[in-house]
Amino acid sequence: MGLLHPQLTAFAAVLEEASFEAAARRLSVTPSAISQRIKALEDRLGQVLIIRQTPCRPTPAGKKLLHRVKPMLALETEALKDFMDASTTGLPLQRITLAVNDDSLATWVMAALAELHEQCGFLFEIIVDDQDYSLALLRDGKAIGAITAESSAIQGCNVHALGTMRYMAVASPRFAARYFSHGVDAASLATAPMLAFNRKDELQTRFIHTVTGSELTPPTHYLPTSIGFMDATARGMGWCMAPDSLVNPALKQGNVQLIKPEVWLDVPLYWQHAAVRSSILARITRALMTASKTMLHGMP
Repeated sequence: MGLLHPQLTAFAAVLEEASFEAAARRLSVTPSAISQRIKALEDRLGQVLIIRQTPCRPTPAGKKLLHRVKPMLALETEALKDFMDASTTGLPLQRITLAVNDDSLATWVMAALAELHEQCGFLFEIIVDDQDYSLALLRDGKAIGAITAESSAIQGCNVHALGTMRYMAVASPRFAARYFSHGVDAASLATAPMLAFNRKDELQTRFIHTVTGSELTPPTHYLPTSIGFMDATARGMGWCMAPDSLVNPALKQGNVQLIKPEVWLDVPLYWQHAAVRSSILARITRALMTASKTMLHGMP
């Protein structure tokens, strides 16, 4: 069960597994026991902590508590590892939840995660969100660390500069010939189909504003996959902004071309994590800092 109070362990498990039943299976107890522990915790604090729906989610009070409990779980795993052998005692390995933007996951983060798993046996749960929004997952307690575009540390967290991800505007040669034969300007960008990761993705909009100084609303595909972005672009579905680490191989193969080579967007990335003294978080930080040097540019 671990050293953390059973009520807090149950609380975190319900929100991580998104249901009372799944939390019960994870902790090897009955759903009734989980329900009793959550109710007892809510009675102690005098507040409802979990919205009992499918999936279960935290109330505002639950978010605040989860933000405190997540670092405690990491420290508990660390403490138990010093005294127990999980492979022989059946002690469940604690998953480490991180918030990562998809472009980083597709280009450099996976190398760090694989190294940490091989060397330390860490298990990860990765929540993918845009770098401009991933910090909310750390603030709400859903993740213990986040790769973000925010340089200012939120309360109770440390921040480390990782580097800059450079984005280039690309399209397939046939697409460029069709839509940009007379130049990349307000007229062509207003009509050329555009690819965006999701409705939070503002990179293409920023590029348009940089080039034209205007706010345009071109026809847009929403494709939440970095690798799929390049495939869709090469197939002529639209133009997009993509990391240069993905663009360069496609340029060499002739699948895409730069539509405005003199214009690019640099997005600084930072690693923020709970400010607790933890060798686990220290190892994750070192691995991310090392891996980021292989793909990211220096900070301005």
